[in-house]
Amino acid sequence: MSAEIVTATISAAGALLAAVAGYYFTKKREREADWRKEKLGNYKIFLGSLSKILEGEDFSEGQVEFATACNDLLLFAPQRVIEALKAFRDEVRVSNPNKSTEKHDELLSKLLFEMRRDIGMKPQDDPDTFKVVLQGSGVRRSKSL
Repeated sequence: MSAEIVTATISAAGALLAAVAGYYFTKKREREADWRKEKLGNYKIFLGSLSKILEGEDFSEGQVEFATACNDLLLFAPQRVIEALKAFRDEVRVSNPNKSTEKHDELLSKLLFEMRRDIGMKPQDDPDTFKVVLQGSGVRRSKSL
């Protein structure tokens, strides 16, 4: 074979390889973005359910929604989120006679820290200083709702 044919073949193979690699990595980024978007949507639903179980604002339908949102997280959340979720649920469980606001806030902060880490928040949070507290509406719901 002449040098021109070899050079042309190598160039064509290189161009084809670059096109395939470009397509692969673009699709991979698109899938990761879609997965992140799906996770974010489920995390938002979970946070919305938290608002429905705040002390003074919780009712049975809020408890059901919270349980459903927690169970949905088990499908896609990484293990460290699931472990933080379990610890938080154990604390807020109706049957827990030793509930404490401090422990609740500590475990909620850990759970949200892990969720934010999972979705790749930038800049990254500092686990030593990351603290959250839920904000209630302050409106008491009537029992008739």
